[in-house]
Amino acid sequence: MCTKSEINKLLMIRKKTKFEKLFSFIRYRRRFGAKNLASKIDLDTVKQKSIKVCPEEEKVYTHGSSNEISKHFRALRSEFSGESELCFTIAKIIVLIRREYKTTQNFRIFEEIWIKETDFLLKNLNTRWLIASSDTFSDNSNDSSIREISIACNVFLNTIKLYESERFLNDSDKNKDNVEKQKQLDSNLRFPLFDGVSVFKFGTDDTLRNMRWRIDKIAKKNIAGRIFKEIYDRAQSNNTVFYRAKNRHKRNKTKWWD
Repeated sequence: MCTKSEINKLLMIRKKTKFEKLFSFIRYRRRFGAKNLASKIDLDTVKQKSIKVCPEEEKVYTHGSSNEISKHFRALRSEFSGESELCFTIAKIIVLIRREYKTTQNFRIFEEIWIKETDFLLKNLNTRWLIASSDTFSDNSNDSSIREISIACNVFLNTIKLYESERFLNDSDKNKDNVEKQKQLDSNLRFPLFDGVSVFKFGTDDTLRNMRWRIDKIAKKNIAGRIFKEIYDRAQSNNTVFYRAKNRHKRNKTKWWD
């Protein structure tokens, strides 16, 4: 027979079932007050776009979330300081959906805002909230293609986050390129990474150009594709391996940006 600690460990490594959620005190606590807060959300997107959130306050990014939704909303407000109220509204709706408050109704509102204000949101939401939006589509959309592209977008960004975090941990930004290895790559020597995958040939490789063409294609399908393309494009202009690879690239016909 399993001990209590063993049972708790088993419950921690998987999502709770709907039956288990019914008896979760924390679940109800995290939703307490949601009705009042949801009723105060202004859905006039035209007006919201022109309003700035607390422009006089310092921007403070949140990490994690309070079990009390009112405290979490107040913390998020500081995160959106100086930004459009509509961006903050999207974040609040995502929080309501994640806390399972009227999920179907709030996702419908979320989806309608995204359809109506796609261009504005793609331009003004930061990458954190673009991927949060993508995850929300993945979890709640009835369109299988939107769900699938959203999952691919999540994998893409989390892969970048993982290896860039490893570089931070290893102080890899202080390392210099190995000139001899670059010469070997230029001479068409190939070096294995794992399971048949070889090292990317910095400077001339066409792999990322071909991937870009595929992303451009799915970007035309739906909102999820456009979010994916926006996140991909941001990876080219921020300090990621894509940006660093771009600065090493020499062959114009195989470039994967612009």
